[in-house]
Amino acid sequence: MPPVCSLKKIDGVITAATDYGVLSAAYVAREMNLPGLDYDVAKIIKNKYLVRRNLSENQVDDISQYFEVENLDLIAELRDKINYPVIVKPCDGSGSKGINKVKTYEQLVTACKEAMNVSLVGRALIEDFIVGEEFGVESFVYNGEVHVLGVMGKEMTKPPYYAELGHFIPSGSSMEEKIKSIVIKAIKSLGINFGSVNMDLLVTKNGDVCIIDIGARMGGNLIGTHIIPLSTGIDYPSIIIKAATDSPFEIRERVQVLKSNVVTRILALSPGKVKSLPDFKVIEKECQVKTYHSLEVGDEIKKYQNNLDGCGYIVSVSPSVQNAFKKAMKSKEIIDRGIIRE
Repeated sequence: MPPVCSLKKIDGVITAATDYGVLSAAYVAREMNLPGLDYDVAKIIKNKYLVRRNLSENQVDDISQYFEVENLDLIAELRDKINYPVIVKPCDGSGSKGINKVKTYEQLVTACKEAMNVSLVGRALIEDFIVGEEFGVESFVYNGEVHVLGVMGKEMTKPPYYAELGHFIPSGSSMEEKIKSIVIKAIKSLGINFGSVNMDLLVTKNGDVCIIDIGARMGGNLIGTHIIPLSTGIDYPSIIIKAATDSPFEIRERVQVLKSNVVTRILALSPGKVKSLPDFKVIEKECQVKTYHSLEVGDEIKKYQNNLDGCGYIVSVSPSVQNAFKKAMKSKEIIDRGIIRE
């Protein structure tokens, strides 16, 4: 039993919007006999290659080509085995770091080196590059039942970075029921027994559904804290805490008509050193949105390449998803123009 946890008399353990705590939370839960994700399952979830192998062997989705690389010799062995293009990513990465589309062997070597350098375990995953519409799905597993809380459309940056720009719900997709069924099948195939599950998927024009990432934790970028609660009325953070502490609760899954249409936008801003900031409260009132940011005078705004380069968020709620989009984009443009850079 972890001595610090014993001394602190821990009632429950969770990790929220990051993958880095998944294994630790599962370990503490196991050692202290607390509700939590099975530790052996957590070890699989932390390795994108093992996840991909499981999904492929159980014919869960439509990705077929995948390889794990841990040194340059293995890259050379794959030279004539790969059908390009492919996507290369760290086996244990998150936040769109170290992800690259690859069209040639020369690019493959460079991309694998970058992914292995970013990876804590020094390994890269190579898999099919899929062209399609991207979605995020948030689910919660409790007492053996999978509750799909929301299917969200996603806005992404253009190649080569593939970083999130924001989400919107409802997704407007006619494929939602198929997406849900594949999400449930994936969760059961992997043996995920407890807690939040966040997935990213691509749907091709032919209707193939391809899972591109699975996290055994609440979704980041405001998914768990804002998008799900605002769109469904479900107090999602409260459910997570109550489940982890073995307290009673109910999950009211969303009805056919969502409570609200929600659009979020990451503050991916023009780079430069901040000389002065606009009045965010005035912008919020003008555009009828909420903004969350950490910007201060003197900060260096980075070129947006992954989630860590974002400066905050905009949340837009409206009876019309199109109107929510307009308000979010208008406020982002005003903020970007209003920042004076040195």
